[in-house]
Amino acid sequence: MDAFLLQILNGLDKGSAYALIALGLTLIFGTLGVVNFAHGALFMIGAFCAVTLQRLFGLSFETIDETQTDFLGNPLKVKTPYVEAWFGPDFGATIIDWSVPPAILFAIPVMLVIGYVMERGLIKHFYKRPHADQILVTFGLAIVLQEVIKYYYGANPIQTPAPEALSGVMQVLPGVVYPVWRVVYFCFAVLIIGGVFAFLQFTTFGMVVRAGMADRETVGLLGIDIDKRFTLMFGLAAAVAGLAGVMYGPINAPNYHMGMDFLVLSFVVVVVGGMGSLPGAVAAGFLLGILESFASTTWATTTIPGINQIIIYLVAIIILLTRPRGLMGRKGVME
Repeated sequence: MDAFLLQILNGLDKGSAYALIALGLTLIFGTLGVVNFAHGALFMIGAFCAVTLQRLFGLSFETIDETQTDFLGNPLKVKTPYVEAWFGPDFGATIIDWSVPPAILFAIPVMLVIGYVMERGLIKHFYKRPHADQILVTFGLAIVLQEVIKYYYGANPIQTPAPEALSGVMQVLPGVVYPVWRVVYFCFAVLIIGGVFAFLQFTTFGMVVRAGMADRETVGLLGIDIDKRFTLMFGLAAAVAGLAGVMYGPINAPNYHMGMDFLVLSFVVVVVGGMGSLPGAVAAGFLLGILESFASTTWATTTIPGINQIIIYLVAIIILLTRPRGLMGRKGVME
């Protein structure tokens, strides 16, 4: 039973990332009708927002420490981070240690601006073009963003450790221990998903957006600038992907190709859940995360070698053959 519960936790952990990225993808497709293959790159940029803030907190200056000498007897040069000089050694060290959580506040405006510029500068010109054109241009944009990150940050993964207080393990159930940061990530994902749904469900802005998703022309005839609201939703979707990347950094060290690693899986999640269905994207994300977790067990990989690599795609094939619109997709979409 402990092993079963542990696989459930692993699945919820993986599903959190899938659900957050798929939620943003579905927001964009549901509002703008755009198949955005650059969404994985937004996830990657979010992770590198955490890397950037970590480096900013780590900026230091050199001083001569007369109390320490090298083997020749010369005084040593000591690097002191600016935050430690400004706020004191103890509080400054705490700021550096907790660099990932504040990166959330840093990433939100960055991702909103990137999403706005991406939509206004490029994607708006492809609204009425075939989905094949949208895929090509956004995939090309993803490659450009990936290479930009590679140029400035290098090709090697960059560690962004969780705060020391959250880097251990905790007992989540009797006899079951689990990494604290992975539990934090799951709770964070639930909070973000709940916040997006509450925003769409209970605010006037969200209700207008949902009405525009259902019937864009009628909402436009009422004198509402639905295009402007959809542009803001693109920025919101970019922010959701970026925040998912920020918090995922301590789980998997950020690298320039991490967006591509999640992109295909996220589209599979969206298709399984139903194109344009927000609840479907979230439910499919967690469902496929749990299935992938159980398929990665020793028993499963021994019985069917490689099943952990293909289980998500097998589920997608079965769903598309039996229910082309996905688990919760609108009737007529992809049918």
